[in-house]
Amino acid sequence: MPTLVLKLAPLPEPSRCQALASALTRITADTLGKRADVTAVLIEALPPTRWWVGGEPVVRATAMLEINITAGTNTEAEKSRFIETAFAELQRQCAPDAALEPASYVIVHELPATDWGYGGQTQQARKVARMALA
Repeated sequence: MPTLVLKLAPLPEPSRCQALASALTRITADTLGKRADVTAVLIEALPPTRWWVGGEPVVRATAMLEINITAGTNTEAEKSRFIETAFAELQRQCAPDAALEPASYVIVHELPATDWGYGGQTQQARKVARMALA
C-alpha cells in the first residue's frame, strides 16, 4: 500500500516524528481510502544547511512529502484533498507560529500496479488473487 517519505528541516524532536507519522497515516486513510495497517511513513530530518531553495539555505521550516500509490486507485479530487490536508498538517506541526518555506511540497506519485508491492507481491498480483476468490 502507500509509502510516504517526509523530508524536514530543521531537525524535529522525536515525539514530533511520531505525531507526524500518525497524522499522515490517518490523512492517507481518510482522504485516499488506504489501509493504515500497511501504510509506511519514513521521516528524514535534515539540517537547514543541507536544504537550499533558490540557491540559498532555507531559513524557515521546510517540508517535502512524497507519497507512492497505485495508479488509477484515486480520483483527481481525492489526490487534491490529500495534498491540501497533508500540507495543512505539516504547517500545523512543523511551523505552528509561522509559515512553512513557500517551496515546501506535497507530491503524489502514481505507480503501475505491476511495478510495486509489499510482502513480496506486486499490487497487480494481489488484485488478480482477489478477483480469483470472488
